[in-house]
Amino acid sequence: MASEENTGEPKKMHVIFAEFDAWIHESGELFDTTHEDLAKENNIFNDKAVYEPLPLLIGSDRLFAGLDKSMQDAELGKEYEITIPPEDAAGPRDPKLVDLLPMREFLKQEIVPEVGMQVTVKGKAGYVSAVTAGRVRVDFNNKLAGKTLRYKYKLISEPKEKREIFDAIMKMDYGNPEGFSADFEEDKVIVKLPDVCKYDQKWLLSKYRVVMDLREVLDLDIIQFIEEYTKSEKKEEKPQEIQQQEELKAEEKEKEEPNKDRPEEEIVE
Repeated sequence: MASEENTGEPKKMHVIFAEFDAWIHESGELFDTTHEDLAKENNIFNDKAVYEPLPLLIGSDRLFAGLDKSMQDAELGKEYEITIPPEDAAGPRDPKLVDLLPMREFLKQEIVPEVGMQVTVKGKAGYVSAVTAGRVRVDFNNKLAGKTLRYKYKLISEPKEKREIFDAIMKMDYGNPEGFSADFEEDKVIVKLPDVCKYDQKWLLSKYRVVMDLREVLDLDIIQFIEEYTKSEKKEEKPQEIQQQEELKAEEKEKEEPNKDRPEEEIVE
């Protein structure tokens, strides 16, 4: 993706695949990476994560503003290293978003709070920053709030064909593009859903973001999802005559069966 001239107009959202490593600048702590070996070296390896170049939506509010701005002007295949101040990253830390809660609130939910644990309290997500006698301090700030961040990244590829962009968006928003068929028209796409979507709660949560991203990136007016339910065919019943013949053969076989394993001298003609 070559650098574009800055015309002052907002750039169109687009999807790229990138690999990156991200640190908290002050402490040197690695908090995110697409490289498995580095994750293991820094004790942040997650066996549920996928360590490979990931699809990212550039020109949106999905990325930190400083990272998004840098990637807008980055070239494919070139490695970049940038430092992002808090105002262009997760923002400043707000002391008002820290609550001291009684321990019993957690024990009611059968939760034993520990420092660093992710928790949800009264519908708000936060993390435990301290545990004292009878009290738990929960920080509802982003963990990276108030931090200067350092990113090393490389843009690997930018999908151009509609189907490639569709697959990238499905992977980015849902996690898996497999099983989806997509028929594109001028301003419309008809998507046939795989069977797994019929009972997958994750799809219900991802669907509206998929719709929004397909509209913006592919400039579509209509996204149509199709769920297909096929009636299973009944097993054909055998004609009555054939069934009677098979029953007669089975009875004859049973009559012969007792003589099968007897010595010849014991068989009486």
